[in-house]
Amino acid sequence: MVQMGMPNKIEELPGGNISKRKLNSNPLRDITGQNFSSGLIASTLVMTGPALIVLEAAASGHFTPEQTINWMFAVYFFGGLFGILMPLWFRIPITGGHSISGVAFLATMTSQFTYSQLIGGYVISGIFILLVGLTGVFTKIIKWVPKEVIASMLAGLVTGYVVKLVPAIKEMPLVGGLALVSFFLVTKYSKRIPAVMAAVAVAFLALIFTQNLDIASGEIPFFFPSLQTPEFTWMGMLTIGIPLAMLILSNDAAPGIGALESSDFDPPIRKIVSFSGVFSVISSFFGGQSANIAGMMTAICAGLDSGPKAKRYMGSFVSGAVTLVFGIFAWKVVPFIQSLPQAFVSLLAGFALIGVLHSSLQQGFSENRYRLSALTAFIVALSNVSLLHISAPVWALVLGAVVARTVER
Repeated sequence: MVQMGMPNKIEELPGGNISKRKLNSNPLRDITGQNFSSGLIASTLVMTGPALIVLEAAASGHFTPEQTINWMFAVYFFGGLFGILMPLWFRIPITGGHSISGVAFLATMTSQFTYSQLIGGYVISGIFILLVGLTGVFTKIIKWVPKEVIASMLAGLVTGYVVKLVPAIKEMPLVGGLALVSFFLVTKYSKRIPAVMAAVAVAFLALIFTQNLDIASGEIPFFFPSLQTPEFTWMGMLTIGIPLAMLILSNDAAPGIGALESSDFDPPIRKIVSFSGVFSVISSFFGGQSANIAGMMTAICAGLDSGPKAKRYMGSFVSGAVTLVFGIFAWKVVPFIQSLPQAFVSLLAGFALIGVLHSSLQQGFSENRYRLSALTAFIVALSNVSLLHISAPVWALVLGAVVARTVER
């Protein structure tokens, strides 16, 4: 397959670690059409639906325009910074963002606490994630789970997104149909152009020429983001801090690390979780709930569609850079995002995760060694049922590992 950029002569060590010679290379030489496409798509996902949820949660809490801008700036700027620094440091596709499920959770909480109490809850959440990372608890859990179970969990997690392609195409037949045809044509006839990038580009062009986008006229006024003062309460810790941390660990850290594991990378789990806590604490002082490894975005950048394994980290870098810029100019871009139809956002997510679903199913069910435990993980993750503030992906890993270590040992 022909790739953009200069040849990469850096060798890769077993287990997915890049040799020290890699650290001395110019990372920009590792940008290819495939990882650049994956990075753009990953950042598009976090900049569309999640941004709308942030605005809804802010409106529910009667935030001032300044507080809303602080929130948007914090999660996207520091989430993007996380996504720039981590892949450059470890040379694996650790993609940064913020917790979508965390924002959805806060949409029900912003009206019940004062703004300062919310900030205090965010700080406690980040500290809790940091402590989990430093103690190595997450590392022990992940290492105990067979890779087949991890891959099946990831497959169950993304299946719901890919399946939404069908109703999205039904709702937008011209836009979705043209995108689907371009996806298949590029897959069959071109090795240089990523099929997903072609589908997304065609979908955007078709949307612009066939739909009247109702771009909101009332823009959020700009001002410089500032530090916020937290207020710590026991109720804020129990109701906001700990549940928010559990959502981030289960909905973002677990799928993200699982995606890296299933793509045969050797992620530094303790450091990933610990730095997710550090960046979340920093983000909280600017009004954001978190800045951490992003599960679905990492799955996109770590998948086979992102090109050669040694260069996939640049997909996360591209995603981080775009996300960071979005954080700076979110007050300008949000009106355009609000104008995108929900079916179109589902269309983007579906195309972006086709490759992830295919490779995860192949790895999870290609052998008979853990077929029952893999099926267990797939079904539980697909159910999307949470229990005790612990989401389906974590229960999928736990139950799948238990079946693997007992029934199928």
